[in-house]
Amino acid sequence: MTPNKKIYFASDQHFGAPTYEKSFVREQKFIRWLDIVKQDAEAIFLLGDLFDFWFEYKKVVPKGFVRILGKLAEIRDSGIPIYFFVGNHDLWMRDYFETELNIPVYHKPKEFSFNNKTFLIGHGDGLGPGDKGYKRMKKVFINPLSKWLYRWLHPDIGVALAQYLSVKNRLISGDEDVVFLGEEKEWLVQYCNRKLEKKHYDYFLFGHRHLPMEITLQKNSKYINTGDWIVHSTYAVFDGTDLTLHSYKE
Repeated sequence: MTPNKKIYFASDQHFGAPTYEKSFVREQKFIRWLDIVKQDAEAIFLLGDLFDFWFEYKKVVPKGFVRILGKLAEIRDSGIPIYFFVGNHDLWMRDYFETELNIPVYHKPKEFSFNNKTFLIGHGDGLGPGDKGYKRMKKVFINPLSKWLYRWLHPDIGVALAQYLSVKNRLISGDEDVVFLGEEKEWLVQYCNRKLEKKHYDYFLFGHRHLPMEITLQKNSKYINTGDWIVHSTYAVFDGTDLTLHSYKE
């Protein structure tokens, strides 16, 4: 890492929900945060659910989001790397970010190393024990046949239907998950501890839970959940030595 530079991590902005008006305020706030962090950012990681719904047809992407997409393009064009991990709300993302914004897109957790510190980074959905209903539904959603059939819906119908289900279906929205279960019962904590049995990671970084968490694990490791930008406006920062959780306040 470059001296005096930092790596930033944020997730679960859910732009587009629950209404355009409320989403717009949140989008403007997140853009102001991006304007601040770009001043000393070595890289920016977006850990999924940037949008409450995203589906790419071959020639069509969802309407709106021009401000956040423009800001990401501006930051990326300035030379700052941005990495995107799809979440359960934008898992139908294909190559739009890669071809239009030069932002790599990851569909599974990925290992990174910064200043001799090892990170396992992802969105967090479907990991660990439990959550069986969502896991079954995700298998259907990511099935190539399901995606092919969905593309035959006119975008006006397909996008409207998906936006409605995204807000109303608790399995998709994750509303039932926004309760702290206790360190030992948090399924992402259990997932991290199982990974540590096979390989050491200094840090695990996930979103999805909408709860900012900073939990010390076994073997001198740490799990951080970046929270969300609906209620908490939280994010994580790695300064080259330590990874810490912060809240953006204006």
